[in-house]
Amino acid sequence: MSKLTLTGLALPLFLLFASPPASAPKAFGATKETPESQALSGTLQKMIVESGSVTMDLDVNRLNGIGSVPGRRTTLQFAVAANSFFPILVFNELLRGPEPGSMALIPAGVSAPGYSLPATLGASLKQLAIEKLSSGEAFDLVVRDGKTGFTFFDIEGHQYNYDANAQLLGITGGRLLISQEFASALGRPADAGGTVGRISIGAAMQAIEIDQLVNGEPKSMAMPALQNGVGSETPTLVPGPDVIVGDLPSMAQFGNDTVNHLVGLGVGTTSCNNGDQPFHWFQLPNTDHPVIPQNLYRMSGGATNDARFEQIGQSWMKHAFTALEGTVCGTCNTSGCTTGTNLCPGCSDPYGASLNASQTGIGSRAWLNPFTGSFPSTANNHSGHSHTGTSHRVTVASSDLDPAQNSGAAYFAEGQYLTPHEYAWCQSHPGQCNMYNNASYRRFNVSGSGDNYTFSSSGSTVRMQAAIKAWQTLGGATVNQIEPDPGNDGIWFMGYKVTNPSTGVWHYEYALYNQNLDRSIQSFSVPLGPGVNISNIGFHAPRQEPGWANDGTFNNQGYSSTPWTVMQGGSSITWNTETFAQNQNANAIRFGTLYNFRFDADQPPQSASSIVGFFKTGSPMMVAIQAPMGGGTPSPTPTASPTPTATATASPTPTSTATATATATFTPTPTPTATSTPTPCIGAYVINQIGGSIVPGTTDIGNHGDDTVTTIALPFPFTLYDQSFPSVNLSSNGNAQFTTTDTTFTNQCLPWLTHNYTIFPYWDDLYLVNSGFGIFTSISGTAPNRIFNIEWRAQYFPGSGSANFELRLYEGQPRFDVIYGTVSNGNTSATAGVQRDNTFFTQYFCNGSGGAATGGQSYVYIPPPCPTPTPSTSPNPTATFTPTPTATATSSATVTATPTSTATATSTPTATATFTPTPTPIGSAPPTATPTATATATATATATATPRPTPSPRGGPQPRPRPTPAPR
Repeated sequence: MSKLTLTGLALPLFLLFASPPASAPKAFGATKETPESQALSGTLQKMIVESGSVTMDLDVNRLNGIGSVPGRRTTLQFAVAANSFFPILVFNELLRGPEPGSMALIPAGVSAPGYSLPATLGASLKQLAIEKLSSGEAFDLVVRDGKTGFTFFDIEGHQYNYDANAQLLGITGGRLLISQEFASALGRPADAGGTVGRISIGAAMQAIEIDQLVNGEPKSMAMPALQNGVGSETPTLVPGPDVIVGDLPSMAQFGNDTVNHLVGLGVGTTSCNNGDQPFHWFQLPNTDHPVIPQNLYRMSGGATNDARFEQIGQSWMKHAFTALEGTVCGTCNTSGCTTGTNLCPGCSDPYGASLNASQTGIGSRAWLNPFTGSFPSTANNHSGHSHTGTSHRVTVASSDLDPAQNSGAAYFAEGQYLTPHEYAWCQSHPGQCNMYNNASYRRFNVSGSGDNYTFSSSGSTVRMQAAIKAWQTLGGATVNQIEPDPGNDGIWFMGYKVTNPSTGVWHYEYALYNQNLDRSIQSFSVPLGPGVNISNIGFHAPRQEPGWANDGTFNNQGYSSTPWTVMQGGSSITWNTETFAQNQNANAIRFGTLYNFRFDADQPPQSASSIVGFFKTGSPMMVAIQAPMGGGTPSPTPTASPTPTATATASPTPTSTATATATATFTPTPTPTATSTPTPCIGAYVINQIGGSIVPGTTDIGNHGDDTVTTIALPFPFTLYDQSFPSVNLSSNGNAQFTTTDTTFTNQCLPWLTHNYTIFPYWDDLYLVNSGFGIFTSISGTAPNRIFNIEWRAQYFPGSGSANFELRLYEGQPRFDVIYGTVSNGNTSATAGVQRDNTFFTQYFCNGSGGAATGGQSYVYIPPPCPTPTPSTSPNPTATFTPTPTATATSSATVTATPTSTATATSTPTATATFTPTPTPIGSAPPTATPTATATATATATATATPRPTPSPRGGPQPRPRPTPAPR
């Protein structure tokens, strides 16, 4: 029998063979780590728990803080879950040590007469686990809540015993110490480290891999089947090759920067082939192998430390080499599979944290297309630069890890495997596309201070889910997967959570995570309802690597870490980075990164649609979120129709404020109909930066004047806000009017009063008279997805400079784009935006303020969350009689009412009905209010033509002198 005794510090695992050159096969136990021993020969077994039992003897009085009463023992009995991954290494029948892992405990009995366990421990009794921690931790074993990671007891003084003949592992003599976390939860922090009991463990072990080594080199390998089948988390093999992250066994620090206070981390990853086909694992310079980026996230903030989920670190990507065919994920089938250059079906391959942090083996992310998995053979070229302690590793600011500065925060490591083999297989085997499940995460606890930290795992690895899903599972956030171009690009996730930190204040937190979307994300816009006030606007993104020689970025400059620009308008708030055309290295949300956007508002959340714009290609898209749309649940404000009331006087022809003539005929008992007129439920346009260039117009509409408007028919009806139009009136001064034909040349900031339904691509004093200038149109695409392009080729009055820009209208959508070419004066004297009326408008720039007249902007209409009001019973109004008739005119015009009474009485009694109409639900007929006695004036209005006023001399709020142009 072999024995190992541990007294509080974790046993340094004595690895049995060296990590060979990249071209040589390797055995499983190294987990591809650094060599730590001489080469040996013999039989090496990796074993896990087949079954077992655990006994904890607790001093309940001491545990409950009752020191004055003699100790009373409580015995907790547990069974160990079958096939618990608590691995040990046995070499030539001798125990060489345990590896990080855990045993899940199943309660089998509690003996505690007359006593109760602390509530915190009692609530977790059915989900406890014993975890073996990584080397360097303060304790070798701990007892934790297997789901939350909460540590109840640290274990010290235990001894490992292994009986090779019976394949039995015993862990005896362990003392249970109250953890710092448990002591704080009990309200007795001074009790941390106090002994409250003992623990003993007995387990039947089973080999999951047997290697025959000669001088440290594996000569043969066998993988016996598990006695009790695979665990509940074992994936079912799917058609095709499918690499997943089966385990994240460890995370460790491998360097730091004590000047800038950064640390460089590595995350251990164990991959599994979840598919039924061999998975290609050909090492460089062959490019048919996986790459492994690693990330670190933090959940914190708010009363429960889950208000936000942020990425605080990212690494470059480790290039895989030589598959080892382990059994972490279940049965490994090497039949008919070439091992080493393939990861066989059901098999696993381990990479330790130190190997994933080895700087010469990790290449830049910039070389990779994350959806197709393609990269060049030079993607791991480190020539021309030297490394610091944090270079290329998961680089994290020390302040983001320091427990003293992050009380209550939870940390999650994420590993991802990206590969060309899955995409290639998908192309030749439609329906067998396994590129979307390649990320997994695991929670880790952090300890340390300054610029030195250690990490211990908490709970099991959550397979085939990105870390942002932890925000949903543990933090209650909403997280939705988005696939903008199915089959042609990858996926990203929209996460959001709204909290109410104080009365009248709502905090809005949004997290956008790109898993494997190559086009990347460039802008994010949130709609705001009328009257909403926002504050504490924020943005967070992980730091980018600086530029390195041969790093794959444009001119080796590295990706920008510049925070996104934020622009708040009357109806939205938008964050964006530069476009691809402006800067290929802009700080876009690339694969494997998560960015945060946040603000506080004085209105509660309602369902809404955000606009997300892309970096490399693709049109912006609407994505469901919650946003402050204003007024809680808005209700329509009804008004009675007819609206104007003409009051007759004693004169034969009572005069009201009228211009048309109406004849009122009174009847004694009419029933008027009240028309509910709800407040218009109008959405808003939000602006997103896009790429692209002007599509040259091919049809000249004939506008070659100065201050002229030309009406043209549209090739399809276009909807602006809530109205559809068959034509548009195009002004030489750079605006498109749908209901007016105003030639005003002096621009003003929006709204432009009384000019409903107008788009302003570039409203300025423009000039189309000279040769080659004018307005030109073209059509792109085919029905029902056509785009109508309207190009202005203009000069500034009286014929200088250049103003070239284009308006694009989309068929079947209320969306439009504006693209700027050469615009000499920029935004200094122009207006850009759109308006429905004097109330609903979105302005992009005006006279030097706002966005730039460069690139392109997409204006996307966000429909409002129009509520349906609850109808109520119409009241029965009371009639009030007066000797003077009161006419109610249905015409909205001002009328002169001439009443003609039909009653025979000496006076004509007139009933005036006073009522409150019932609001009409959307899509319903108007309600009717029935008074007991009502007289209604039915006006017959005669419309009169209103002559168009004589135009006043051109001018405006800030008129600019216009010199007389030179004769042509």
